[in-house]
Amino acid sequence: MARSRRGGYESRPLNPMQRHTSERAVILLVAMVQFVNILDFMMVMPMGPDFAAALGIPLSRLGLIGGSYTLAAMISGLVGSLFLDRFGRRNALLVAMLGLVVATVLGGLARGFSTLLLARVIAGAFGGPATAVSMSIIADTVPAERRGKAMGVVMGAFSLASVFGVPLGLELARRGGWRLPFFAVASLGLVATAVGAALLPPLRGHLARRVFQADGLAGTYRDMPGNAAAAQPSPGTLDLLRRPAVLLTYAMSVTAMLGGFVLIPNISPYLLHNLGYPREHLGMLYLCGGVSSFVGLQFAGRLVDRFGGLRIAAPATVVIVWVVVEGFGRARPWMPVVAVFVLWMTAMSFRNVAMQTVASKVPSPAERARFMSLQSAVQHGASALGAMVSTLMLTEGPDHRMVGMPRVAAVTATLFAALPFLLGMVERRQRALERPPALAG
Repeated sequence: MARSRRGGYESRPLNPMQRHTSERAVILLVAMVQFVNILDFMMVMPMGPDFAAALGIPLSRLGLIGGSYTLAAMISGLVGSLFLDRFGRRNALLVAMLGLVVATVLGGLARGFSTLLLARVIAGAFGGPATAVSMSIIADTVPAERRGKAMGVVMGAFSLASVFGVPLGLELARRGGWRLPFFAVASLGLVATAVGAALLPPLRGHLARRVFQADGLAGTYRDMPGNAAAAQPSPGTLDLLRRPAVLLTYAMSVTAMLGGFVLIPNISPYLLHNLGYPREHLGMLYLCGGVSSFVGLQFAGRLVDRFGGLRIAAPATVVIVWVVVEGFGRARPWMPVVAVFVLWMTAMSFRNVAMQTVASKVPSPAERARFMSLQSAVQHGASALGAMVSTLMLTEGPDHRMVGMPRVAAVTATLFAALPFLLGMVERRQRALERPPALAG
């Protein structure tokens, strides 16, 4: 392997097919890591009634189990932004995955509320950085012109975890007890860690010291000729947060996660109690949504590479806002629930790939893990805030109907409508920085 000037790596340039094969191997490995990471997070709450009964945990305290992971991931994202870029990507990812594996095993060994809560805190503390480093590896190793497609594959891990992972975990819990899914996910994580240790190159190219050339509040980087040790270090976290493109990207993340989690936790009870959707069909509904999301992600990545993020995110957002207002904001028993839900999941996949692809182009290689770690913290914090806001806006009626959903839908639609404007500003700034300077007369 040879390091590239972009801070990643590339295979020896004897055969272009070999380079693309190595690139695909890295993408699939990162997708596997993300699958384990997301499954570790997603499987816990559906199993809540199982381990609550076994450990004597009141159902009213189950929210603390899920919230502890999110809070720990947010804090670790803030802390990780201070040091993750000081290490090779492979070593950082392996440490994060080993920590996640240990935490998941501890969850399976829990003897009560406090020990399970501690295990989930540790899982969040390592799961957050694992996501940040994974996305940094993709941005380091995949050229910008193919990054949308790569992001579609990696983000498809979320759909696979929804479609296959969670139902399989619930079946394992039914057959072998609630502890078995924890041990199964930990085993998958150990396999992913071993494969990463065997296949990933060190990925230390981002550690090469570079000169930061200020351009207002933006700035660019160039490699120092000669002795690299003489170069000045990349800007710190505060310098990163002063750049408009970075702040706009984080604002985009806050808007997406805040708007999403005001609505998403309430979709299932709304469908069941407001629309009368049969409980026995709920699993199939999410299966259809997950499959459509996975397929959409693959197409979305290719379209983003070809047309740019804004041209894909804008029409997808129009569809999302329409679904939010008409599908979730108004209780209409005749609404074709499956068709609307599939449309929602597909449009969300297109928008999310566009957002993540544009965001991956904002940081330089030397600050990429720091940027992604801060973004992870922002996303987890915004999602927790969104879930909290929704509890203040909604009440449960005597017939268990969700009262206040039109207000929730209005807030979500308003936040989502702002996303294309934020994404467009980020994309324009990045294109301006990538444009070569005019030659002096």
